[in-house]
Amino acid sequence: MQKLKLLSGSLRKRGFSTSSHSNTDRIVAAVLFERLPVVIPKIDPVVYAFQEFSFRWRQKYRRKYPDEVLSKGKGDYQIDYVPAPRVTEADEKNDRRSLQRALDRRLYLLLYGSSYGSPAGKPVWHFPEKVYENEETLRKCAESALKSVIGDLSKTYFVGNAPFAHMVIQSTGDAPDLPSFKCEDHVWVTKDELMEYFPEQAAFLNQMIIS
Repeated sequence: MQKLKLLSGSLRKRGFSTSSHSNTDRIVAAVLFERLPVVIPKIDPVVYAFQEFSFRWRQKYRRKYPDEVLSKGKGDYQIDYVPAPRVTEADEKNDRRSLQRALDRRLYLLLYGSSYGSPAGKPVWHFPEKVYENEETLRKCAESALKSVIGDLSKTYFVGNAPFAHMVIQSTGDAPDLPSFKCEDHVWVTKDELMEYFPEQAAFLNQMIIS
């Protein structure tokens, strides 16, 4: 199950004017598509030390039951358990296109291709997005943006209906109003890796994304 958050942005081709008479301003709904961790994250050493101490304390001061009680139901049990490796082949190859990596971390989807506000014909890294047109809500617009990328949304869910962040982007003069989207590449990245793709917005994204 993937979790999604809605990020809205405003594209203004004539600078940052807030005049209501400008008909070039557009609202773009972008989706922060998140793959949740699939294995339990490693325990912090301090937390592990406390859990170890608590276990030993309970073992030392636990209530002792009579032997005849403990002997009941005993049997020969053997469980062959081999834990799956935390580091996968995709981790070793740093294959960011694969979801089988960073299993104990959250991963975020980035697309490489034409984006609203980017120079004409120049592909850039960006989140799944769509210009708001006549959808009933921004969430509907965001759902449409993601559906155009992955198709089936049955295994995803959106967190809330309102955008959880907003930013204003000044579009370049040669950017088309409604470019035809073509995805040339994609990556699944952690929060730290995400900053590599958006160095200018790193501070904003660092506050926007919790983990």
